[in-house]
Amino acid sequence: MPEILKPDADNSEKKVLSRAAEILAGGGIIAYPTETFYGLGADATNEKAIEKIFAVKGRDLKNPISLIIGKPDDIYPLVKNVPETAKILMAAFWPGALTIVFQASDKISPLLTAGSGKIGLRISSHPIALKIVQKLKKPLTATSANLSGTPECSLASEVIKQIGDKIDAILDWGETQGGKASTIIDVTCDPSVILREGTISRKIIEECINR
Repeated sequence: MPEILKPDADNSEKKVLSRAAEILAGGGIIAYPTETFYGLGADATNEKAIEKIFAVKGRDLKNPISLIIGKPDDIYPLVKNVPETAKILMAAFWPGALTIVFQASDKISPLLTAGSGKIGLRISSHPIALKIVQKLKKPLTATSANLSGTPECSLASEVIKQIGDKIDAILDWGETQGGKASTIIDVTCDPSVILREGTISRKIIEECINR
C-alpha cells in the first residue's frame, strides 16, 4: 500500500507537502490532486523516475508526458522559444487547465517528448498541485494517475484500486472536479493547433488568440 498523505490533527498541510517533496526528490512516485483528476507525479529531471511513470501506467513510450511548473518564468530553461501566441495564452489561462506544447530544450528527457522534440507545460490552478511543484523546485510530471486506457480518477480510493501497489504515496485531498481533462494546444506551428479540447473550449481559446 502507498503512504497516504493528508492533513489532519497530527499532520499539517506543510508537513504533508514536505513529505511529498521528499519522496519526489528521492526518485519516488506520488499521486496528487489537480483541478481535473488525480495526477501521477515524478521529478521530471530524474530519468529513472520518468521510466517508473511509464511502468506504473503501462504507458506506451510513444506517448509523451506533459509537465506542471510552478511559475511562468520556469518555462525558459525547458523550451527553445516562447511564441507570441503562447504568451497570450499563458496570460489568459495560467494557472489553469491549459497545456501548451512548446519546442523542448535539450534539458528535457526524450522520454517525456516521446522523441517528438516537443513538451507540454502548464501551471495548475489546484493549490496543492501548485504547492508541491513549488516545494520541489523542479517540473513535475502531470499525466493522469491511472492505468493507460482506463478511466481517470477523481478520488484517492480509485487511484489505490488501479495503481496503489505501484506508487509510493497518495496525497488524499478528497474528490477532484473531474469532468474533462486539460485542453492541449500546440504553439510550435502557425496557426496553433488544438490537440485536445478539454475543460477550456476551442471557441474560448480561438477568441483569446484572435482578439
